[in-house]
Amino acid sequence: MKKKPKQRRAAKTENRLQSSRPKLKAKPKTKKKLTREELDKPKKPPTAFFYFLEDFRKSYQEEHPDVKSMRDIGKACGEKWKTMSFEEKVKYYDIATEKRQAFEDNMAAYIKEKESGKYLQPSDEDYEEGDMSD
Repeated sequence: MKKKPKQRRAAKTENRLQSSRPKLKAKPKTKKKLTREELDKPKKPPTAFFYFLEDFRKSYQEEHPDVKSMRDIGKACGEKWKTMSFEEKVKYYDIATEKRQAFEDNMAAYIKEKESGKYLQPSDEDYEEGDMSD
């Protein structure tokens, strides 16, 4: 069904109004406060590629001191990683495996602490009415 001339004019006017309206700015993100539990939780270790990246970045910056962009270094590192044989990568996989095992041990200890009630926070029901001393 075709639009009538009045409808077309109204649509054009609406489009002009939308383009002239100031755009709303996004609200700045506020940082989330971490709980004690979140602060104590073990962090996952990096993968083998990131251990390789650490070594590669040092040697690449020595060979190419003029290159400062992390983007360029990352691209070169990714290309090198793809062309490496498995035997060359084993060193980094071993490091990653050790770190992963340590993480799993720490995570098991963290879960035990969590289950034992270390991170329980007192609820409102624990306080008697009128007693606000705590």
